[in-house]
Amino acid sequence: MALLVHLLACAFGLGSWVAVNGLWVQLPLIVNTLPEGWELPSYLTVIIQLANLGPLLVTVMHKVCPGRLKEHFVIYPILSVGVLSCILLAFLWDKTTIVAGESHSTAFFILTFFLSLVDCTSSVTFLPFMMQLPAKYVTTYFIGEGLSGFIPGIVALAQGVGIAKCVNSSDTAGNHTGGSAASHTVYLPPNFSTEVFFFFLAAMTCISLAAFFALNRLPRIYELATENLVPDTAASVSSGLENPGAETDGEGVKCQDEGAAKSRHLLASPKHTMYQLTFIYFLVVCVNATTNGLLPSVQTYSCMPYGNLAYHLSAALSSVANPVACTIAMFFQNRSLVFLGVLMVLGTGFGSYNMAMAALSPCPLLQGSVVGETIIVLSWLFFTGTLTYVKVMVGVILRDRSHSALVWCGAASQMGSLIGSVTMFPLVNVYQLFKSGDLCNTKCPL
Repeated sequence: MALLVHLLACAFGLGSWVAVNGLWVQLPLIVNTLPEGWELPSYLTVIIQLANLGPLLVTVMHKVCPGRLKEHFVIYPILSVGVLSCILLAFLWDKTTIVAGESHSTAFFILTFFLSLVDCTSSVTFLPFMMQLPAKYVTTYFIGEGLSGFIPGIVALAQGVGIAKCVNSSDTAGNHTGGSAASHTVYLPPNFSTEVFFFFLAAMTCISLAAFFALNRLPRIYELATENLVPDTAASVSSGLENPGAETDGEGVKCQDEGAAKSRHLLASPKHTMYQLTFIYFLVVCVNATTNGLLPSVQTYSCMPYGNLAYHLSAALSSVANPVACTIAMFFQNRSLVFLGVLMVLGTGFGSYNMAMAALSPCPLLQGSVVGETIIVLSWLFFTGTLTYVKVMVGVILRDRSHSALVWCGAASQMGSLIGSVTMFPLVNVYQLFKSGDLCNTKCPL
């Protein structure tokens, strides 16, 4: 029975961020079809930020009506919306409409908003529900949450990407004029289509929904001996939200004394100075602005000049680097602010290289060489990994400080993401400071 609950908790965690992660790793193929082209990631960063309306409403409900909002009333509809959106995306992702005289991917943007709404809302509903289970199952849930980014990345690598080759227009037309023939880029098809990938995302979301249904019914069907599940009551959910470190006793009743002891321990823990707290929240804002807004908006410009394969690998491996960094943070924790500051500088260095290559597009450094392709892929990999570790460790520090510190951490995270997205969107789409190019027709100086 314990193994079954572990499997269900892991499967439930798969649905947390699988849709958004899947969209990012599929972008190397989508940008070649949709009319927005290389500007598509900048649109996605703004849409994902708008979807934070969901967790905002849930948080307000918890504050205004504490204990009345039951998580399963939210989780069932959002996972159902996620499944339906993935299915519709498989049929409608490449459909366009004319808006303000230009062709836009309206269906893709609308469905992306609903998928982002599902994943963003999962951050404030999935974990409070898991607090009804013993702590060891919560750890398994986090493993599933990490796999929600790892599995789509691996599947995208298996999907492959069409190798770009230059074809002379005269060859395709069948006539030779004797002059210099123009060439254009032709992408060979991947191992399986984007439609199949979106159906795969729908299947993973279905697995998460089925696992949640089973977890929600388990307390009414089974007796888990000395580790019974806490009854699904408003009081238990509220207590879990207020004291997420609390355990359950052998009869399934919350151990209030142990929770109070932990609270006293947290109150007795050393406090940071005002300067240290300012630095911590500065890290939160900078990391989220960089990883959620600034760099994702220009990933196409920094990678596509090196080839579609480099873009595909950077997107897929970056999704893999996130859960790997979270796993490392679980076993090797270093809370030194000096160490985290050094990692922040290191990650910013990788990000600066990525941004510089985007600014040099369509002729970045070492273009057309294996060395250049390797460097840009590794730079995106280490950029994501180092800053993800900083993000996790800052969360651990603030979690041990107080509940209100975590609330402000969430606000700082959203502020950073919003600053990054709002800053990059006009630079990419209005002022067009970043230039796209064609692998075959762009002439770069040696």
